[in-house]
Amino acid sequence: MNEMDSFRAGYLAIVGCPNVGKSTLMNHLVGAKLSITSSKAQTTRHRIHGILTTETRQYVFVDTPGFQTEYRTALNRAMNRAVNAALDDVDVILFVIDARRWRDEDRAVLARLPAAKPIVLVINKIDRLADKKALLPLIALLAKEYAFADIVPVSAEKDENLDTLLDVAGRHLPEAPPIFAPDELTDRSERFLAAELLREKLFRNLGDELPYGLTVEIEKFEQEGQLRRIHAAVIVDKEAHKAIVIGKKGERLKRIASAARHDMEKLFGGKVWLETWVKVKSGWTIDERALKSLGYE
Repeated sequence: MNEMDSFRAGYLAIVGCPNVGKSTLMNHLVGAKLSITSSKAQTTRHRIHGILTTETRQYVFVDTPGFQTEYRTALNRAMNRAVNAALDDVDVILFVIDARRWRDEDRAVLARLPAAKPIVLVINKIDRLADKKALLPLIALLAKEYAFADIVPVSAEKDENLDTLLDVAGRHLPEAPPIFAPDELTDRSERFLAAELLREKLFRNLGDELPYGLTVEIEKFEQEGQLRRIHAAVIVDKEAHKAIVIGKKGERLKRIASAARHDMEKLFGGKVWLETWVKVKSGWTIDERALKSLGYE
């Protein structure tokens, strides 16, 4: 048997309700900040591939938006399409829940998962349990609820038990050669990642002041040696939101852009010159054509 006969490679969808830690899990598994995080629901809006290659495995993680149970806008529908498309194409499903609760919303997500694919239940945020003994009855309950391929308790934030999760999930991957080059971390472009990092800082700095009618469009991305020149438009739904994003004398947007630029330089490994401004596109969250023009599937 040659070396490649025992190599396993495949796609693993990370799914679950909003705010269970899916993006944090992928970032810590891959070892790089590819998927943005915040305490706000709907932070992840796109499918993002994070790639981890070891001597015997290549894991292509697919971070997905949280399932949206209310189909109020075209944006919600686009996010659910992204999840369903991911499920069609993967070899393994990592179904993530919060260790502190098992809810009807989790059951609703589980009911939508294809039973023909191995589903590994990932019980996340175990570091936030007051008493870890509570895990045992929860695991027993969930083992009766569904015939999971495996159940793995983890803390993505604290890197706890992630090696076990990789080992368990890797066993369910098909024998296959690598899908991507060993040094690749994602199939997404730097242009896409720049937009996401800026959107993360907007979500984190605006708190609850601004509704979710906000996104980022990279209008120009140029590279000169190690310097990247990025022109980014912050898209808001209403004129009144423009002043909220900009802040007094433009200080808020400057602070947000500075934090985003720092993360971009860390991820891209070079200097970034970032120019940002705010544009109003009324009704973009309910307009299918506008969503497609902004990169939503």
